Amino acid sequence: MLVVKAGGRTLLANMDTILDDIAALAAKEEVILVHGGGDLVTEYSRRMGIEPRFVTSPSGVRSRYTDERELEVYTMVMAGLINKRLTAGLVARGVGAIGVSGVDAAILAAKRKKHILIIDERGRKRLIPGGYTGRIKDVNSEALRELVRLARVVVLSPLAIEPETGQLLNTDGDQAAARVAAALRADKLILLTDVDGVMLDGKLVEELDPQRARELAKLVGPGMNRKLIHAAEAVEAGVGEAIIGNGTKNAPIQRLLSGAKATRIRGSGGG
Repeated sequence: MLVVKAGGRTLLANMDTILDDIAALAAKEEVILVHGGGDLVTEYSRRMGIEPRFVTSPSGVRSRYTDERELEVYTMVMAGLINKRLTAGLVARGVGAIGVSGVDAAILAAKRKKHILIIDERGRKRLIPGGYTGRIKDVNSEALRELVRLARVVVLSPLAIEPETGQLLNTDGDQAAARVAAALRADKLILLTDVDGVMLDGKLVEELDPQRARELAKLVGPGMNRKLIHAAEAVEAGVGEAIIGNGTKNAPIQRLLSGAKATRIRGSGGG
């Protein structure tokens, strides 16, 4: 089992190549593709007269602040347009892919954040209402396993549900991919980005264990720090290896599986 997360910018730059790669892999591997799409959400929000808002946590993680209007756009774009565009692309390549969101069968069950702690424009910590964002609490692994039995590839949008209330929630795509990989005890989790991996002092960091990944997350910029944290969580939960690598090259997933340079997080006993 292989779990791949492709962010919106990576997909925008290299969608056809990524889909070609997944179609080739599907002949021998079950794949779950978790997709992002924040830039397209932003574009459609602005088309509808909604100016997106972003906040930064004390740990430096930058994220979209989702109010009620933004949630509507997020749902339409992520669970609709992007998810079906990717699924259609795989079907056109002869793959019997199924596209779903985390809401379906409560694949991604989350808890709505009542409040979030941010750093405001003056550099001060401030507590604000949580909006419609959530932290993933449970993954319906049985439903996912059934879906990959029906189709070799599942395309998953990280829109989640709070089961107790039926509330739709925006969740982080890297977190979703890591939790899915952990729940399925995937062989590998691949987080595709637009660089070769984690850079420190101008050099690529190629090998990490989860503890060092968490330490390094404090030293790198927004976006990459989140990937490191969630990759570490996945490996600690039993995923064989997490790879943060370049998704903008030819056959990016197969290249990474074949040992291309990237940042690889393994457990202390990993080889």
